[in-house]
Amino acid sequence: MKIRKPELSFWQIWNMNVGFFGIQFSFGLQQTAINPIFSFLGAHHEELPLLNLAGPVTGLLIQPLIGAISDKTWSPKWGRRKPFFLIGAIGASLCLFAFPFSPHLWFAVGLLWILDACNNTAMEPYRAFIGDKLPDNQLTYGFQMQSLFVGAGITLANFSLFLFQDWFSVPAVVGELCTTGTEMVTAIPKWVYYSFFLGAIASITTILWSVIKTPEIAPSDEELAYIKERKEGKSLLQRTFEPVVEIYHAIGDMPKLMWNLAAVYLFQWYALFVYWQFITPMLRTSLYGISNSDTERFETIMESCKNGAEINTTDMSFAQNIQLLSEQALAQTGLMNGTYNMVTMLVALALVPFARKYSSKLVYVLSLLLTGIALLSMPFIKDQYILLLPMVLFGIGWAAMMGIPYAMVSKVIPEERRGVYMGIVNMMIVIPMLLQTISFGSIIKYTLNNNAVNAILFGGVFFIIASLLAMRLKVTAEKSEVENL
Repeated sequence: MKIRKPELSFWQIWNMNVGFFGIQFSFGLQQTAINPIFSFLGAHHEELPLLNLAGPVTGLLIQPLIGAISDKTWSPKWGRRKPFFLIGAIGASLCLFAFPFSPHLWFAVGLLWILDACNNTAMEPYRAFIGDKLPDNQLTYGFQMQSLFVGAGITLANFSLFLFQDWFSVPAVVGELCTTGTEMVTAIPKWVYYSFFLGAIASITTILWSVIKTPEIAPSDEELAYIKERKEGKSLLQRTFEPVVEIYHAIGDMPKLMWNLAAVYLFQWYALFVYWQFITPMLRTSLYGISNSDTERFETIMESCKNGAEINTTDMSFAQNIQLLSEQALAQTGLMNGTYNMVTMLVALALVPFARKYSSKLVYVLSLLLTGIALLSMPFIKDQYILLLPMVLFGIGWAAMMGIPYAMVSKVIPEERRGVYMGIVNMMIVIPMLLQTISFGSIIKYTLNNNAVNAILFGGVFFIIASLLAMRLKVTAEKSEVENL
């Protein structure tokens, strides 16, 4: 029997989504700061995609499994979904605190794997949590409120990078490059630490707010009997593999809408991963004029420095200037990403009436198109503030991408399998990311002339393709009320 859900007030929906702020602050740092940190620690352009393998792999393995497990979980004291995103938030906070202390590239990559695992443990149950609590007529509102907190969390993460670089960055002094070892030029700048500390605090405190403020709806008697039946008479091995079997069967029963959405997501999320990895390298080239040959010279100087060679004043000045420009590129990325996420925060709820009036499908198609136009224009803009204009289009697109597809899917999936299907939606996200991490290193090296500008243009083309594929989403064919969002 389906439980009748009461409509919630604005502040109730607000409180249940606050925890997403902390989760997304963490993701904001991953999007903007992780790849530049890898570069500070010695990673090359073609290595960046593979170094980001943690995100898609942990998302592919953890989110659907956690979703399936949480569907079959209930504790009168702790609830169904909240234990998972609370555990994930604690782990993420610890990783964020430790990340800027990474002494070597391999250490930072290992921490990213743990951080992504924790964020994914928190993410999927949170998506299902919204669907658990809200009646159908409030789903779009609830997921767009979640989109608002996505924008707010990532906005603060990115603006903190921009502001802390402006307030606390200290240029290297000529002549001290080798006397302080490689720390002067290649280590993580100290001002980056503060953003990660702020993220660690935000991750745990906002999740605790939602956990304390929002009770979960208890399962019906039929659901409780089903949960009990699934646990009784089964060995530990059977219970361990049961979520995998559940995912397999759920994919077989997946609504056509989700299959069509998977095609859109293939291009959308491939392009997004390209953007997050290569926006800072693009700015190093397009805005600050650092060429591949400049980077190679910088790396040669640093390698000589590590080996104890004497570096002349010209080379030291050159290396210090490249370091300063690289830090400015990271700060500019923070400003740009913060801008698009601030726009997301402002327009997230405003998209709800547009979805009602013109259909969610149309809003989603246009959002992808606007994002494609934004990426195609970025490399040709040479002013750091005019570069914020395409981020407005990106922000509108991101607001729709983070809310509307989930509302569509939530309307056409069975209530009792909400967790596993939200996990499958995440599989549709991380599989394109996995493909990108495996394939794009070779693509940029051998096809795109190892040029980050070409990588961003590549992403823009993929967004345009995604918008065309989104026109195939037949929402009304799945359920008549889907258009009455």
